[in-house]
Amino acid sequence: MLFLQYPKCSTCQKAKKWLDGHQIEYTDRHIVEDHPTYDELKEWYEKSGLPLKKFFNTSGMLYKEMQLKDKLGTMSEDEQLNLLATNGMLVKRPLIVDGATVLTGFKETEWEEKLVEK
Repeated sequence: MLFLQYPKCSTCQKAKKWLDGHQIEYTDRHIVEDHPTYDELKEWYEKSGLPLKKFFNTSGMLYKEMQLKDKLGTMSEDEQLNLLATNGMLVKRPLIVDGATVLTGFKETEWEEKLVEK
């Protein structure tokens, strides 16, 4: 299981504590220092079944500074994936990738259902 997170993010810290508390093994990856590539994002997006917008950190400063709320609708999937691959701060975190399971953000009930009750 791959756990992409930003150490200063309080939600990521909660998620990490949750994983550790459930004794779930994972590979920790700093989402900014080692941000996801275009190919990784494309693969995870396709596996997830989620809308691509769910991969964007819509509450992040960079998202707001770039006025992406207004721009995403006019961008192709390919353009959006390329943009996400440029900066880890644009990517919703934490991000879990475990085989066919891809989770964006930390929702305890969803994680419980998808990661513990397997």
